[in-house]
Amino acid sequence: QVQLVESGGGLVQPGGSLRLSCAASGRTFSSYAMGWFRQARGEEREFVASISWGAARTYYADSVKGRFTISRDSAKNTLYLQMNSLKPEDTAVYYCAADTLHLESTPWPGDYDYWGQGTQVTVSS
Repeated sequence: QVQLVESGGGLVQPGGSLRLSCAASGRTFSSYAMGWFRQARGEEREFVASISWGAARTYYADSVKGRFTISRDSAKNTLYLQMNSLKPEDTAVYYCAADTLHLESTPWPGDYDYWGQGTQVTVSS
């Protein structure tokens, strides 16, 4: 069992930055891959970024590459998403997820078996 709690969302102007956090508890944090997904109103959930169990490999959606950075801190059992140069189209509910069945991460939501409750990010002037 893994419990995930996101925080750090909010309202930010275009071009601004936010850092999302995802506190994990339960199973050993370093033993599974993790990812960030987002869902805009009326849209399907989409992949944002993912990171392997040991943080050696990261993957990004083309839409956020160069602007977002995913990282994990095993000492704090926390996953992060640093978001810079935010755009209105980044507005969505952001979810962190854990894939306890694999060490390497994937962009497929169906591979993730635990999800947080989500945190709203709104980019608007």
